[in-house]
Amino acid sequence: RDRFVRSKGHAAPSLYAVLADCGYFPAKHLKTLRRLGSPLQGHPCLCTPGVEICTGSLGHGLSLANGMALGLRIDRKDSRVYALLGDGECEEGEVWEAAMSSAHFKLSNLTAIVDKNRLQIDGPTSEVMNIDPLDEKFRSFGWQALVVDGHDFKQLLSAFRFAAQERRCPTVIIANTVKGKGVSFMENNLEFHGRAPTSEELKWALAELGK
Repeated sequence: RDRFVRSKGHAAPSLYAVLADCGYFPAKHLKTLRRLGSPLQGHPCLCTPGVEICTGSLGHGLSLANGMALGLRIDRKDSRVYALLGDGECEEGEVWEAAMSSAHFKLSNLTAIVDKNRLQIDGPTSEVMNIDPLDEKFRSFGWQALVVDGHDFKQLLSAFRFAAQERRCPTVIIANTVKGKGVSFMENNLEFHGRAPTSEELKWALAELGK
């Protein structure tokens, strides 16, 4: 089977929703998010069924994914490893140490996805620590870099298929996204990086999403 590392651990709720939908635990557990004693903590933890590795302290996920990918190759398994990173996370030095290692070991069974929404908790990435041009940086480290619309499933699927055919180097998919996409008062709003919506805001958001 393939492995998935959610390096941007603060986005755990979306992972939990997928795991519940896949049957790893009852959907009713989603209502216990971040409560004391809940298996669904604020960041992914091995106590949660379906979670591969504990993450949350930004910058570590790609290194962990490297180890998994290299281990699979040593064991002669054809499984793939996918790691999801944030663009703000790419300001961490360890990401680039890991990127250098991925290319050195020619980990073609590794695909990294960067959620490039251009915002982080402290402000726009361009102001906190400019990381552009991100695709060219990865290419200079020896990666294949693909740039897609992160809200277009067809583009994403095409990129994943293309990455799976690469046999010489790791692939990074840079997904251009809008933070809070689909909810007008959340789109590109830094406030919602670190807080949950109120009851009224939740109703408004669900109405806009057609739920």
